[in-house]
Amino acid sequence: MNIFYGILIPFLGTSLGAAGVFFMKKSMSETLQRILTGFAAGVMVAASVWSLLIPSLEQAESMGKWSFIPAVCGFWLGILFLLLLDHTIPHLHIGSQQTEGPKTRLQKTTMLVLAVTLHNIPEGMAVGVVYAGYLTGNESITAMGALALAIGIAIQNFPEGAIISMPLRAEGVGKGKAFLGGVMSGIVEPIGALLTILAAGLVVPALPYLLSFAAGAMIYVVVEELIPEMSEGTHSNIGTIFFAVGFSVMMILDVALG
Repeated sequence: MNIFYGILIPFLGTSLGAAGVFFMKKSMSETLQRILTGFAAGVMVAASVWSLLIPSLEQAESMGKWSFIPAVCGFWLGILFLLLLDHTIPHLHIGSQQTEGPKTRLQKTTMLVLAVTLHNIPEGMAVGVVYAGYLTGNESITAMGALALAIGIAIQNFPEGAIISMPLRAEGVGKGKAFLGGVMSGIVEPIGALLTILAAGLVVPALPYLLSFAAGAMIYVVVEELIPEMSEGTHSNIGTIFFAVGFSVMMILDVALG
């Protein structure tokens, strides 16, 4: 049951973030958007390093001086996977919605829901991979370490849920439907985690590659989507500050709980 609750934690983070739409009046301010995006980016980078890449290197220690190979290969597979998604899904930037016509803005917001949903799949896999490693008795993965990753992704998902539901509301969608849109974008995470755990027998031998794959996918999202969003316009230093806050929070969580 602890593992079941663990894989639901990231989904809870998305849902709580999406619930912010019920407290929203008209639209999300640029400052709040920049804060949320910067914080999410910081959490994702720290999670990629401490919860995914370092364990990936530790898993491959038996390879000696070649232990970096699984981490590098998996990392690049994650990057290329998200690059493929970017070619499949039209590239979008939330901030540009404010300068275009209502129909175009609504279409972009709809695509944002799809893009975030697909981006959440590797995050769900990341949680599933870590719990699968823990279930099979891997010494370098502890229950608290797996929980730290789940909590970190949940913290990152909080602004992600808000970034989906609030623009939907700003385009005239009802609060209930906007909330549901944010929630549904996160439902793929526990599903992906559960499927990964069920396939543990196949997953564990490839654990170093899968951990770094999830890291590569998350780093791609940060560099390609989140950093440009938090840096555009004036007072971009707010996004940078909250990037550092998010990074620090996730680093503390991982070290303290791991």
